[in-house]
Amino acid sequence: MDPFLRLTKYNTKGNLWIYILSILKEKPTHGWDFPSAIEEKYGFRPGKITPYRVLYSLELEGLVESKQEDRRRMYSITEKGIKELEKVKDFYNNIVRGL
Repeated sequence: MDPFLRLTKYNTKGNLWIYILSILKEKPTHGWDFPSAIEEKYGFRPGKITPYRVLYSLELEGLVESKQEDRRRMYSITEKGIKELEKVKDFYNNIVRGL
């Protein structure tokens, strides 16, 4: 696989949790809305089911929480999730400064 293509894959769909937390930092979101929100904001579109798998893991780790509203489950970021997202920003900023 082309090195840049591999980099793009691992920094988009391979780390979907980063983009999910970033969107949740802006506002609570329904799981079904993530593919279009990620495409609009970041320029790539994950599958329809993949965000749910990621959300399930993030919720188990305490980075997001969910609640039922009407017939939809809404997800929101927790304080722990916000701190984790800040670590990600620092990580990428350090890489960019080093380049």
